[in-house]
Amino acid sequence: MAASVAVLGVTGAVAGLATYGTFTDSTSPVVTTTATGVVSIDLAKGAGAATLSLFPNGGFLAGDSESSPVDLVNDGTSALSRISLASRATTSSALDADPADGLQLTVRDCSVDWAKVDGAWTCSGASSTLYSGRILLDATLPGLDSLAPGGVDHLLLTAALPATASGGSVGGASSALDFTFTAVQRDGAAR
Repeated sequence: MAASVAVLGVTGAVAGLATYGTFTDSTSPVVTTTATGVVSIDLAKGAGAATLSLFPNGGFLAGDSESSPVDLVNDGTSALSRISLASRATTSSALDADPADGLQLTVRDCSVDWAKVDGAWTCSGASSTLYSGRILLDATLPGLDSLAPGGVDHLLLTAALPATASGGSVGGASSALDFTFTAVQRDGAAR
């Protein structure tokens, strides 16, 4: 009987030992790096333009227009999701307030530098119109090359006073305008 109890005790001890165990594992460290990008756009005078001032001649008569070439450059390291152009009047008059007879703005893009030929700006490459409407705007400019780091867009901004704006509320009016380009970084994504 004592031998049976001893055998049962040893069997129970061995069975108990078999239910315990320890496991270990390891891996070599994973090297990760993080970095930030730079969001930056720059305006530069377009080819053939002496200064970066927009519409320096002013003095519009009905039917007049004036163009200014500028280069929009993504000089940052990050891709952009959009670039918009906004303008506001710091000194307002009918020139910017009248939607029909006030100043109108056209923004065109050229795949190469704009060239002045016989007093008019011409594009010898592919061109597209990015905006056409009132001079006061807040609009996203579509399809820009400058959305990519290092990208450049050769823009031509043209202000025009419609031929219908003879005298009336725009005669002798004066406005001062600020133009602002705004870049927005592309959305992040899980990697």
